[in-house]
Amino acid sequence: MDDVFRALADPTRRSLLDELFKQDGQTLSALEARVPMTRFGVMKHLKVLEEAHLVVTRKHGREKLHFLNAVPIRLIHDRWVSKFAEPWVAALSDLKHDLEERKMEKVYEIYIKTTPERLWEAITNTDMRAKYTFGVRVVSEFAPGSSYVGRANPPGQADELTIVEGENLEVDPPRRLVQSFRALWSDDVKSEGTSRVTWEIEPVGDSCQLTVIHDQLREGANAELYGGWPMVLSGLKTLLETGELLTTPGSLRYASGGAASCH
Repeated sequence: MDDVFRALADPTRRSLLDELFKQDGQTLSALEARVPMTRFGVMKHLKVLEEAHLVVTRKHGREKLHFLNAVPIRLIHDRWVSKFAEPWVAALSDLKHDLEERKMEKVYEIYIKTTPERLWEAITNTDMRAKYTFGVRVVSEFAPGSSYVGRANPPGQADELTIVEGENLEVDPPRRLVQSFRALWSDDVKSEGTSRVTWEIEPVGDSCQLTVIHDQLREGANAELYGGWPMVLSGLKTLLETGELLTTPGSLRYASGGAASCH
């Protein structure tokens, strides 16, 4: 977390994060045009943000795109925001998010001290998944072309609700999982149609770098589709590294955006 706080201490770096929040997936040239600084200066600041894992990059053809990674900020939130304040903080965060522009691709990155095999198990095992996806149980054979479905019992309801469904497009254990994703928990998200979620696991020393890409989202897609990812990935890290569950509560609506998409 020290790297995160150092990165956030500089107003220029915060401005770069603001620009990526407004429009994710920007090139160096696009970001350079938005801040009063030389290209070299912007590169230096982006390097600091990347080292703190607040920004991740992906190649699209010949272009290198920069994406805001909210997971480290979520980890700080989970450490210090009390479970009693969480509903108020989440409500205000959701309100701000709803007022901002959403793009077609979201990228999240986190480092977890575990093995690729154990991480793959946590992603694909029904009982383990339910521990960090707020009770959403995802059932599938996890074979290429197979289907999956995620269900949960919402508070105050006796009947089980289908949260999400889709198809396993690529299955390469324990390295890569690509799935189509169709949200079903409300009429608003049902109208968004089908998007795609990719899990990429890369071993790094005694840990794993986990990158989650949620793409093929329509321009201005409902934030519920992807808004829960930082909370879910934070819960996954906590579970694998400590064996414990996060105490911060998540409503079914908020958690579904990431929990269900962790199929």
